[in-house]
Amino acid sequence: MTTEKNDQQNPNSQTSRRDFIKTSAAAGAGFWVAGGITPPPSRMVADEIAFASVGVGGKGTQDSSSLARFGRMVAICDIDQEPIDKKKKEFPDAKAFYDYRKMFDQMGDKIDAFSVSTPDHMHACIALKGMRLGKHCYCQKPMTHSIEEARIMSNIAKEKKLITQMGNQGTANANLRRSAALIQAGVVGDVSEVHVWTNRPVWPQSKGYRYKEEAPPESIKWDLWLGCARKRAFSRKIHPFKWRGFWDFGTGALGDMACHTLNMSFMALDMRNPVSIKAETDGHDGNCFPKWSVIEYTFKTKKGKELKMFWYDGSKKPERELLKDLPRDRNGKHFNSAALIVGSKGRFYSPGDYGGDTRNTGVVIDGEFTPIRKITEPKVEFTKAPEGGIYGEFASAIQGKIKAVSNFPEYAGPLTEVVLLGNLAVWEPGKLIKWDAEKMEAENASDEIKKLVRHEYHNGYSIT
Repeated sequence: MTTEKNDQQNPNSQTSRRDFIKTSAAAGAGFWVAGGITPPPSRMVADEIAFASVGVGGKGTQDSSSLARFGRMVAICDIDQEPIDKKKKEFPDAKAFYDYRKMFDQMGDKIDAFSVSTPDHMHACIALKGMRLGKHCYCQKPMTHSIEEARIMSNIAKEKKLITQMGNQGTANANLRRSAALIQAGVVGDVSEVHVWTNRPVWPQSKGYRYKEEAPPESIKWDLWLGCARKRAFSRKIHPFKWRGFWDFGTGALGDMACHTLNMSFMALDMRNPVSIKAETDGHDGNCFPKWSVIEYTFKTKKGKELKMFWYDGSKKPERELLKDLPRDRNGKHFNSAALIVGSKGRFYSPGDYGGDTRNTGVVIDGEFTPIRKITEPKVEFTKAPEGGIYGEFASAIQGKIKAVSNFPEYAGPLTEVVLLGNLAVWEPGKLIKWDAEKMEAENASDEIKKLVRHEYHNGYSIT
């Protein structure tokens, strides 16, 4: 029985620890703007936050350990015995599960918040199970595997007044926040183009990619790993890392890194709900993503002007003229991942994936580069970086001290939708995809593209 049900049966009972944490979620008012936010009054929780972590290998190794610094880990879940055994040494009192559904059924009244650090295709199934129980959610990027999932998770978070956070850690970085504030303040004038590139993929993906089918190791519960995806045989070319290149499980180079590398530009320019998307690629076979893609997004600004955003992966980059006069890495080469914002006065450059490079972030005006640390005008205000980074921000938001910036309804959900929309165009390269955000529909969409917007679910799994 959940705490929520107990409250309904005992309306005169004293507020419990979980009641407090749940109600304090509603206290996080305000949102990141260039002028900063006014945090709600600080309140102390009566006890530590009780965390659960779903997926404790790979990125989940860091997520679970980092969250536990701000509370206590009461449950861990993974489809593989090996990471469970390692985490049991770190969290001997945490109860271990293979199936997240059993974890929530048995531990629902003992969990305040949980993390999701699994392959992309299972994010929404897991997150929505916990969120519908009233649990605060930290979910790795991209937030979801489909656009509809992002919209539903955002709506549930808002409806239940939950604290939510996506794992795009640069959002909590002071340099990224200052960069966004400077662009909003007009440091490069009116922005017309954004260019974002990445060194991904760093895993094999291509048309006709073949892999060996194998029997899964005894430690792995392969059916639970597949979850809502179509049945297929185990292969080490899929699990534990290379799943990112498969349409059924991952979201390709774009889904893996755009929530990071596009993040600063998104914050600065409020880049939501593009009206169209078009892509060039080397083609795909419906199984794996292409080796490379260049995606063009078109947005309409509040002033009615067009804003173009270009995404590059698979070693593609903007034309050389745009890269002129930009700082280079230690080897004298252009950085292999970066964001470049083109304005009427100049260009703003943010190399790397997380927006934290203070040495090479800056502006180019009239052929001269000025690093961000030397920019004195315009003067801007922005919310300072939270203690403990993005994990500390999530915990502090649960405690009602601040608001998590990359929350699902206002930030992470819209960012995830923008990112995933690019893959509609990747599916049918050369085709202009016109997008209606309100209806959540692509004009003249094929059945395959419609399934990228609204998924089919298999093996008894559901997001309802």
